[in-house]
Amino acid sequence: MSGSATNYQVCVAGTGSYLPEKIVTNEDLAKRVDTSDEWIFSRTGIRERRVAAEGEHTSHMASAAARKALEQAGLDASEVQLIIVATITPDTLTPATACYVQQQLGAKAAVAFDISAACSGFLYAMKICKRMISDGAFENALIIGAEKLSAFVNWEDRATCVLFGDGAGAAVLRRANPDEGSILATEMGTDGNLTHLLNIPGGGSACPITESNVGNHLATLAMQGKEVFKHAVNRMKEAAECVIKRAELQPEDITCVIPHQANLRIIDAIADRLSVPEGRVFVNLDKYGNTSAAAVAIALDEASRTGAFKRGDNIVLVVFGAGLTWAAAAIRW
Repeated sequence: MSGSATNYQVCVAGTGSYLPEKIVTNEDLAKRVDTSDEWIFSRTGIRERRVAAEGEHTSHMASAAARKALEQAGLDASEVQLIIVATITPDTLTPATACYVQQQLGAKAAVAFDISAACSGFLYAMKICKRMISDGAFENALIIGAEKLSAFVNWEDRATCVLFGDGAGAAVLRRANPDEGSILATEMGTDGNLTHLLNIPGGGSACPITESNVGNHLATLAMQGKEVFKHAVNRMKEAAECVIKRAELQPEDITCVIPHQANLRIIDAIADRLSVPEGRVFVNLDKYGNTSAAAVAIALDEASRTGAFKRGDNIVLVVFGAGLTWAAAAIRW
């Protein structure tokens, strides 16, 4: 490749995902809280979710997904230069989960750190790495979305415990060759005025868990669902339209849209507002629930491996999450 380093194009060279073995169905949850399969599915589109085994940490799932992505990309762990793990459920508050992943993979040469942007984290990581590779700072990067949300769910709250699951997804980014596809456009945004709509209120420095409040479920997910829904649809639509325009695409040019897997009603609303032809929106929400930062990464890997798109096709990823955060990417595969 000739020209300045700022002209490097960046491609997705490989993807991978990992889901824990244990399946928790809606019927299983109905035995624990006042709910039913019909109630959950009609409101969310979720049938089941995966739950990590005892002793299975976020880093373990992240590393398993990463190994598959590295294998597909033909990249040895020793060659990885940068690892970013997007998670809100780290193994430990410090060090970063990415440091454990670096150790588990044997990626000794890699710089490793975490980012926390909730469900938007994987695409935040993609935008960061795209810039760091395109400007010549790195030749490749491993980005991972990984969550063990089962450790932060109040299993007595039927409004939230039915929504979330565990898992990890990964992608290898690298400098693209002239005959390869590339990441065409990325977008991300935040509205900190809406932090109260979706959060884990306890466990940080603002509200440490103490002997006096340990029974109040403060270190579990809390959500105002209707308000989140409204903002999610609007922000995802805007972000997707932004990258579609910047990539100089039309809706009919897009082979596959991969939205955040949180709620089927949100997915349907996004598909409708983007005017993407029917059947081009990828959904695996029914099997895994909302896996936060892992969701779009797992869906990307599944969609790729099951033939939802092929090399040369245009795809769009779009997400939203707590913060509130949102992001999108247009990719020529």
